[in-house]
Amino acid sequence: MGNTFGHLFRITTFGESHGGGVGVVIDGCPPRLEITPEEIQVELDRRRPGQSKITTPRKEADKCEILSGVFEGKTLGTPISILVRNQDMRSQDYNEMSEKYRPSHADATYDAKYGFRNWQGGGRSSARETIGRVAGSAIAKKILRQVAGVEIIGYVKRIKDLEAVIDSDTVTLEQVESNIVRCPDANFAEKMIELIEKIGRDGNSIGGVVECVARNVPKGLGEPVFDKLEADIAKGVMSLPASKGFEIGSGFAGTTLTGFEHNDEFYTDETGEIRTVTNRSGGIQGGISNGENIIIRVAFKPTATIRKEQKTVTKEGEETLLAGKGRHDPCVLPRAVPMVEAMVALVLCDHLLRNHGQCHVL
Repeated sequence: MGNTFGHLFRITTFGESHGGGVGVVIDGCPPRLEITPEEIQVELDRRRPGQSKITTPRKEADKCEILSGVFEGKTLGTPISILVRNQDMRSQDYNEMSEKYRPSHADATYDAKYGFRNWQGGGRSSARETIGRVAGSAIAKKILRQVAGVEIIGYVKRIKDLEAVIDSDTVTLEQVESNIVRCPDANFAEKMIELIEKIGRDGNSIGGVVECVARNVPKGLGEPVFDKLEADIAKGVMSLPASKGFEIGSGFAGTTLTGFEHNDEFYTDETGEIRTVTNRSGGIQGGISNGENIIIRVAFKPTATIRKEQKTVTKEGEETLLAGKGRHDPCVLPRAVPMVEAMVALVLCDHLLRNHGQCHVL
């Protein structure tokens, strides 16, 4: 019913924003992988609310509990269940929204589909659902790192019209985590933080672009025709709340070039490996990874729930006004970084296992 993602490495997320908790069931994880709650917590701490002055002030520790699938610090090869309990809910902030639809939010469409919805905190449409994805990705990242040395780094590239220049080949996690907006360009980071604070004080919100690079990805990942690697990555990141656009490599800018200008010419490096001189393909050609860095960008819209009064309607269609209440991010980008990394990791891990199963048996 749309709550499960992946083929061989598969996650199913559960829970609502203001319910008892949220979490994930991970199926298909290989046995004997060493994993601890502390390793998963590192990723959850990057995603959690209340971590800085430019995120929602909701205070959640997001402490994870591993309920199954791990014994004596190693995975069993059986389903891994991870739970994070909700603690700081203020459901009364959403009383007015039980009858009035928030513009550009999922309220109206959930009612249209199900005829009923959990209006407290947005239910399943809340970004709190992504806790399960990020928890699952901690395991996916470790598999990728241990098996192939894969490194996945996301960062904020643009907030509104402030766009940083970042070298995806050399950017480090330490640079990304050096400031609260997660932009490794220190000069732009300061300007972005000031803009987010200003917009937040005005009761408004802004969007932007997260860029993500995956390095040391093995050649050969991807399953043409319908499960091309970039197609699965696109589906993964576009399933994130507030995502509105996807690019890989040259993206839309590549449409302004000729074939001669755009093609990535081949050469053989000093180790005898076939490489490309440029990387406008973004590390994927014909739906299959070519060994170059995979570079993607995801556009996120401004947060839908804002404190400014806007026109809307009630469930009965009566025209009215609504000013959003509750605690919401004035900009989702800083917390979206680990979410984008999570979906890239989940896709790459799934395809690593699929490729091994199909191409390394004989």
